[in-house]
Amino acid sequence: MSTKVLEIVERLKSLSLIETTELVKKVKETFNIDNSRFEVKYPFIIDHIYDNQEVDNQQTEFDVILEEFPAHRKIEILKIVRGITGFTLKDTKSFVDSVPQTVKSGIAIAEAEKIKEQLEAAEAKVSIK
Repeated sequence: MSTKVLEIVERLKSLSLIETTELVKKVKETFNIDNSRFEVKYPFIIDHIYDNQEVDNQQTEFDVILEEFPAHRKIEILKIVRGITGFTLKDTKSFVDSVPQTVKSGIAIAEAEKIKEQLEAAEAKVSIK
């Protein structure tokens, strides 16, 4: 692509939603563009558009919390937690003895679900927040 095109694209990225809408309307008028044959069959409905509206952020980072576990499964829980956290055996034992504890934090939902499944297989009570 030419430098001129790249510069225009970079400037377009900085426009707000309303400015972008106005730009599209002006381009259609200026170049006599009829997009009726390109209309979307399933239109999207936007209730309210504000110029400075913040988009709701969906949670992308999750914490896996070990709530409790049966005493007869403690060794299995220790092995799983040690494998997840990389703690020493002593640190892992202290960690597990003081539940509820956050096993891993700031991770993607897929990884959180995988860890939860591992711990629940050992009959632990686990939550994701």
